[in-house]
Amino acid sequence: MTLQEILNAKEGHHFEFKEAKNRFGTKEAAEYLCVISNHGGGRLVIGITDKRPRKVVGSKASEQPESSILYFMDKLRVSCDFEIYHDENNKRVLVFEVASRPVGLPVQFDGTAWWRDGERIVPMPESVRRAIY
Repeated sequence: MTLQEILNAKEGHHFEFKEAKNRFGTKEAAEYLCVISNHGGGRLVIGITDKRPRKVVGSKASEQPESSILYFMDKLRVSCDFEIYHDENNKRVLVFEVASRPVGLPVQFDGTAWWRDGERIVPMPESVRRAIY
Protein backbone atom coordinates (compact mmCIF):
# COMPACT_ATOMS: atom_id res chain seq x y z
CA MET A 1 0.00 0.00 0.00
CA THR A 2 1.32 3.46 -0.86
CA LEU A 3 1.17 6.56 1.31
CA GLN A 4 -1.25 8.13 -1.20
CA GLU A 5 -3.58 5.10 -0.93
CA ILE A 6 -3.50 5.45 2.85
CA LEU A 7 -4.34 9.17 2.60
CA ASN A 8 -7.34 8.31 0.41
CA ALA A 9 -8.60 5.42 2.58
CA LYS A 10 -11.95 5.71 4.28
CA GLU A 11 -11.80 5.85 8.07
CA GLY A 12 -14.02 3.23 9.63
CA HIS A 13 -13.80 -0.35 10.77
CA HIS A 14 -10.59 -1.11 8.84
CA PHE A 15 -8.71 2.20 9.12
CA GLU A 16 -8.21 4.45 12.13
CA PHE A 17 -6.28 7.70 11.72
CA LYS A 18 -4.54 9.49 14.59
CA GLU A 19 -2.55 12.70 14.26
CA ALA A 20 -0.36 11.98 17.34
CA LYS A 21 2.54 14.24 16.37
CA ASN A 22 4.64 13.48 19.45
CA ARG A 23 3.29 10.36 21.10
CA PHE A 24 0.45 7.86 21.16
CA GLY A 25 -0.04 5.65 24.20
CA THR A 26 0.63 1.93 23.80
CA LYS A 27 -2.51 1.10 25.79
CA GLU A 28 -4.66 3.35 23.61
CA ALA A 29 -3.10 1.88 20.45
CA ALA A 30 -3.79 -1.66 21.73
CA GLU A 31 -7.46 -0.77 22.33
CA TYR A 32 -7.81 0.59 18.78
CA LEU A 33 -6.08 -2.48 17.33
CA CYS A 34 -8.48 -4.64 19.35
CA VAL A 35 -11.43 -2.76 17.80
CA ILE A 36 -9.99 -3.09 14.30
CA SER A 37 -9.34 -6.81 14.77
CA ASN A 38 -12.88 -7.40 16.05
CA HIS A 39 -14.20 -5.69 12.90
CA GLY A 40 -12.21 -7.89 10.54
CA GLY A 41 -8.68 -6.49 10.71
CA GLY A 42 -7.06 -3.38 9.28
CA ARG A 43 -4.70 -0.52 10.08
CA LEU A 44 -4.04 2.09 12.74
CA VAL A 45 -2.36 5.04 11.00
CA ILE A 46 -0.36 7.47 13.14
CA GLY A 47 0.93 10.77 11.78
CA ILE A 48 -1.95 11.68 9.44
CA THR A 49 -4.92 13.91 10.28
CA ASP A 50 -8.23 12.11 10.63
CA LYS A 51 -10.25 14.87 8.97
CA ARG A 52 -10.44 15.20 5.18
CA PRO A 53 -8.60 16.40 3.29
CA ARG A 54 -6.07 14.34 5.19
CA LYS A 55 -2.55 15.66 5.59
CA VAL A 56 0.68 14.07 6.69
CA VAL A 57 1.74 15.79 9.93
CA GLY A 58 4.38 13.26 10.92
CA SER A 59 4.76 11.50 14.25
CA LYS A 60 7.45 10.61 16.74
CA ALA A 61 5.16 8.04 18.38
CA SER A 62 6.49 4.55 19.03
CA GLU A 63 10.09 5.16 18.03
CA GLN A 64 10.71 1.42 18.49
CA PRO A 65 7.68 -0.13 16.73
CA GLU A 66 9.26 -3.60 16.96
CA SER A 67 8.75 -3.48 20.74
CA SER A 68 5.19 -2.24 20.32
CA ILE A 69 4.38 -5.10 17.93
CA LEU A 70 5.64 -7.68 20.43
CA TYR A 71 3.47 -6.06 23.14
CA PHE A 72 0.39 -6.00 20.89
CA MET A 73 0.76 -9.63 19.83
CA ASP A 74 1.26 -10.72 23.44
CA LYS A 75 -1.77 -8.78 24.71
CA LEU A 76 -4.16 -9.27 21.76
CA ARG A 77 -3.04 -12.75 20.68
CA VAL A 78 -3.44 -11.94 16.98
CA SER A 79 -0.92 -11.21 14.26
CA CYS A 80 0.33 -7.61 14.08
CA ASP A 81 2.87 -5.86 11.91
CA PHE A 82 3.97 -2.33 11.08
CA GLU A 83 5.15 -0.21 8.19
CA ILE A 84 6.91 3.15 8.29
CA TYR A 85 6.42 5.70 5.51
CA HIS A 86 8.03 9.10 4.89
CA ASP A 87 6.50 11.80 2.74
CA GLU A 88 8.42 14.16 0.45
CA ASN A 89 9.24 16.34 3.50
CA ASN A 90 10.54 13.32 5.43
CA LYS A 91 7.58 13.37 7.84
CA ARG A 92 7.19 9.93 9.42
CA VAL A 93 3.92 7.98 9.24
CA LEU A 94 3.62 4.80 11.29
CA VAL A 95 1.06 2.19 10.29
CA PHE A 96 0.22 -0.73 12.56
CA GLU A 97 -1.63 -3.58 10.88
CA VAL A 98 -3.66 -6.14 12.79
CA ALA A 99 -5.27 -9.37 11.58
CA SER A 100 -8.93 -10.21 11.94
CA ARG A 101 -10.09 -11.84 15.14
CA PRO A 102 -10.10 -15.66 15.13
CA VAL A 103 -13.35 -17.33 14.08
CA GLY A 104 -15.58 -17.75 17.11
CA LEU A 105 -13.53 -15.57 19.47
CA PRO A 106 -13.51 -11.83 20.08
CA VAL A 107 -10.11 -10.22 20.60
CA GLN A 108 -9.67 -8.71 24.05
CA PHE A 109 -7.28 -6.24 25.59
CA ASP A 110 -6.96 -6.23 29.38
CA GLY A 111 -10.05 -8.43 29.68
CA THR A 112 -12.30 -6.27 27.47
CA ALA A 113 -13.35 -6.96 23.89
CA TRP A 114 -13.38 -3.45 22.40
CA TRP A 115 -15.84 -2.41 19.67
CA ARG A 116 -16.62 0.69 17.59
CA ASP A 117 -19.84 2.60 18.24
CA GLY A 118 -19.78 5.50 15.79
CA GLU A 119 -16.74 7.61 16.68
CA ARG A 120 -16.28 6.01 20.11
CA ILE A 121 -14.74 2.75 21.21
CA VAL A 122 -16.74 0.86 23.80
CA PRO A 123 -16.85 -2.61 25.34
CA MET A 124 -18.35 -5.03 22.84
CA PRO A 125 -22.12 -5.42 23.30
CA GLU A 126 -23.21 -8.76 24.72
CA SER A 127 -25.37 -9.45 21.65
CA VAL A 128 -22.29 -9.17 19.40
CA ARG A 129 -20.25 -11.40 21.72
CA ARG A 130 -22.98 -14.07 21.65
CA ALA A 131 -23.15 -13.93 17.85
CA ILE A 132 -19.36 -14.41 17.62
CA TYR A 133 -19.41 -17.39 19.99
